[in-house]
Amino acid sequence: MEEKLIARLESAVARLESLSTGFGSRGLPAFDDDTAAAAAASSSDPSILAFDDLVSQYLGRVSSAAEKIGGQVLEVTNVLQEAFNVQKELLIKAKQTQKPDPAGLPEFLKPLNEVMVKANALTEGRRSDFFNHLKSATDSLSALAWIAFTGKDCGMSMPIAHVEESWQMAEFYNNKVLVEYKSKDPNHVEWAKAIKELYLPGLRDYVKSHYPLGPVWSATGKPAAAPPKAPTPGAPAPPPPPPASLFSSESSQASSSRPKEGMAAVFQEISSGKPVTTGLRKVTDDMKTKNRADRSGVVSAGEKGRSNSPSFSKAGPPKLELQVGRKWVVENQIGKKQLVIDDCDSKQSVYVYGCKESVLHIQGKVNNITIDKCTKMGVVFTDVVAAFEIVNCNGVEVQCQGSAPTISVDNTTGCQLYLSKESLGTSITTAKSSEINVLVPGAEPDGDWGEHALPQQFVHTFKDGHFETTPVSHSGG
Repeated sequence: MEEKLIARLESAVARLESLSTGFGSRGLPAFDDDTAAAAAASSSDPSILAFDDLVSQYLGRVSSAAEKIGGQVLEVTNVLQEAFNVQKELLIKAKQTQKPDPAGLPEFLKPLNEVMVKANALTEGRRSDFFNHLKSATDSLSALAWIAFTGKDCGMSMPIAHVEESWQMAEFYNNKVLVEYKSKDPNHVEWAKAIKELYLPGLRDYVKSHYPLGPVWSATGKPAAAPPKAPTPGAPAPPPPPPASLFSSESSQASSSRPKEGMAAVFQEISSGKPVTTGLRKVTDDMKTKNRADRSGVVSAGEKGRSNSPSFSKAGPPKLELQVGRKWVVENQIGKKQLVIDDCDSKQSVYVYGCKESVLHIQGKVNNITIDKCTKMGVVFTDVVAAFEIVNCNGVEVQCQGSAPTISVDNTTGCQLYLSKESLGTSITTAKSSEINVLVPGAEPDGDWGEHALPQQFVHTFKDGHFETTPVSHSGG
């Protein structure tokens, strides 16, 4: 107990020393005496000390697991640490600043927004092997935006509810990490569990205890920084002013003296009383298509040479190869109906990217299958150990001939899933997707397949202190 108290005192002294010279590491100006005193009082505030405890207890566990994993997981965890450090600075700054108006709030939150943009950049580009880690950490950062709550009319949920709702967005990818590494690597499982506890209960309970109604602003502090002014010379010209009031005779006279443009000119011409064909050009015989030599029906050799080949994608050359003995990569296949992977085992994964109007047969049991950014793609597979994932696709058909514990569909429009009798117990997860139909075999061996549409619209009703969610049901009249 004494060691913990001493550590707190040393941390407070270090903060006081840094505050006396300003936040030099972030490029902020040094404080005057009054501001430094206010900052010192804020840094020793119980809510700020509790935030330090939150970071050391929960975020420290996430960082420890990330250091064992390394690579992109450690990189995104460092960005997560940076975001929490920025949130602490904003909490201290809010206690010295008057509540900003809606126009000044984005400027106040700019440091936090910059970190979120930095995190989002890690998920862009080609999908990496740690994509689920990156998305889980990046999506979770939206929970820190609870600090933007300024009242019931600001358009946000209450701070506690906002933290919970934001984590639900990230949990989709966090669960994928748990499923994928459940029996492979305990460090990844520890990382996923730790990042969840960072928000639930960590951040949620912290906000509940100290800021249930949003951040605490200073009534006597300095005004919040105003948003930057518009650039002066060299900047694009501002848009034209809106039209003056219709009841202003002066403006109506000025506008009537100017020539009208666009549809206004068309209606003015129609209402003028002149024949509507006035001014139209007459089509002569040499202008008719049947008499033009450059519009003959014969296709020249040059035009034939411009036809597109269906076997090559603009994104890159087609691939179907095994990389490092662990990952099958199928990329940029267009119009190929006989793609086959037959020499595979349960330790290998399959990644299909950027394919169009093709069909892939996977003959054998594999660990994981992912279809990413494919259009009108068909995949037939036997067994999968972990999960079958469909991401950012349009019009795909998937047939499972064996078993699959989990099938997830994310940000996809149009998906047909054909399940075998062995895979009827699979768990299907959907997010931001539409037009998903699941077909299951009939009770009889020769019976018809049963088609079931998965709901994409839901009704949320508040009952007994919580929301109940049910899918929308449509009935024909």
